[in-house]
Amino acid sequence: MSFFISTFTKTKQMSVENIVAQFQKRASTSEPIGGKLKFEVDGIGIIIDGTNDSNTVHASDEEADCTISLSAEVLEKLRDGEINPMMAVMGGQIKISGDMGLAMKVQSLMG
Repeated sequence: MSFFISTFTKTKQMSVENIVAQFQKRASTSEPIGGKLKFEVDGIGIIIDGTNDSNTVHASDEEADCTISLSAEVLEKLRDGEINPMMAVMGGQIKISGDMGLAMKVQSLMG
């Protein structure tokens, strides 16, 4: 999940609109992921829908095949390279539920 470091611009405030725009910029040029992936940041859902011919991104609390939950603070630390993504998962700062194969596509989607 090191994509956070390069995906988000370095700003102190990350709005939902900014996060969606940054995800959309990268996801739209990648191959469809073949499912719905949800990032849940402090309870706010952001869906990457790769079930059609392209990936689309929107804010939503809809169900997804895989959900990656984390706080805005952890997202910022990942973005800034202050914490290691694998250590954040192992330490419980990032929780992944559902289709782990889809979660593994995050790196190639955003890389």
